[in-house]
Amino acid sequence: MKITRTTQILAASVLGLALAGAATPAMADDDPATGGVDVSVNIQPTTTPGQLSMTVADNNGVSLQENGSDAAARQFTGTLPTVTVTDTRTPEEIPQGEYWAVVGQASQFVAADDPAKTIGPEYLGWKPHLISDSSTGAVAAGEPVSSVVSDGTGAPEVGLKGQELLVSSANSADEIGTSQVNADLALRTPADVAAGEYHSTITLSLFNQS
Repeated sequence: MKITRTTQILAASVLGLALAGAATPAMADDDPATGGVDVSVNIQPTTTPGQLSMTVADNNGVSLQENGSDAAARQFTGTLPTVTVTDTRTPEEIPQGEYWAVVGQASQFVAADDPAKTIGPEYLGWKPHLISDSSTGAVAAGEPVSSVVSDGTGAPEVGLKGQELLVSSANSADEIGTSQVNADLALRTPADVAAGEYHSTITLSLFNQS
């Protein structure tokens, strides 16, 4: 249609020029018909898939201080920096039955002055605390664990060797949101532990599970 219409307009223009010297009213009678076509497009906003992510608050490490020692054991305590898990996925993006967990693993404490002096991760325990949670109650702090040198609380005496800090339920629609957690740390050793400055690393990992 576009080609035919263009040809008609051009023909009328040529004819009008040819007839200009003969009679002016003929120009009005031969004006070409014109029309317009509305062109529209609806451009949707760019969307990106939601994500499940974890961050640890800025920190300079944790310096454990002696607190709660007795004749049976030496105890050193501190607080884990705040850990934040954010889930921005939609329910449709989360497979049915999937849940996530933040798991902590401590490395061996090694003395700065003598690498042969060590304290195993089984002597480090923690007690997680849920600080805030914008999900609909589907996220909970992990269970406390104690050093293998009992602290008398009744917590499992396994140490920090792959323990859950924060865990969601398996209801994908409820776990969406932001949750924050920290933990009380307690290194409880035998009373005759060798003196020295020791260093360890706690590795926090966010796992998706089903």
